Amino acid sequence: MHRSFPFATLATGLFATGFALFPVLARDVPTIDLYDPFEPLSSESVQASAPTAPAVASPPAVAPPKPAKTLVVSTSTGEASWYGPGFFGNRTANGEVFRPGTMTAAHRTLPFGTKVKVTNLRNGKETIVRINDRGPFSGHRVIDIAHGAAQHLGLVSSGIAQVRLEVLR
Repeated sequence: MHRSFPFATLATGLFATGFALFPVLARDVPTIDLYDPFEPLSSESVQASAPTAPAVASPPAVAPPKPAKTLVVSTSTGEASWYGPGFFGNRTANGEVFRPGTMTAAHRTLPFGTKVKVTNLRNGKETIVRINDRGPFSGHRVIDIAHGAAQHLGLVSSGIAQVRLEVLR
């Protein structure tokens, strides 16, 4: 077996010290005085600088998109009632779980998902509800409002109220 270890060691040593062996490569390199971190700066060495980048103009303000106009498809009046605590946790006719504070309502014929603006004619308060249930099944009432919407309309204490319904699109 041929050994080349001493030659490899010699070649590595020559390469590492090559600058000292060749005077052409070992010239004096100009030195730069660097800042000594342990030496405090004098006030003359610190200069204020102004930003060099040109000021960028801010983009023009963009107006938020205008909401789509709500179209009233039909209007009716009648008596409304509300339902709540006894039905919480049950499923509505469209399969949703009935929860406290919801802004939903039951109507006999309107499609599920229809938005209806309900106005209490006694006090003028109004809210928008989403139809997700069927009813009311009590005589002449036109809509059964969930507890959250009934609170907004101010008809929880009275239980029933005359309302105006505006079917929205």
